[in-house]
Amino acid sequence: MTKHLADQPRTQGTARLREFLKQERAASVHPAIRSLHSQPKTRDDASRKTSEYARIARGQTT
Repeated sequence: MTKHLADQPRTQGTARLREFLKQERAASVHPAIRSLHSQPKTRDDASRKTSEYARIARGQTT
């Protein structure tokens, strides 16, 4: 009498865990993206002036 299919030893090793972790990482949002989304949406005058000074320093006049 032969063994049942469920009685056979598993040969997958860590492949099942690796595939599960790959799917979980792909489904979640990267922490860097999460921090970018949590930044303020509006600019204050100080940051606008800084960006304008940097633009002028780079030589862009328009």
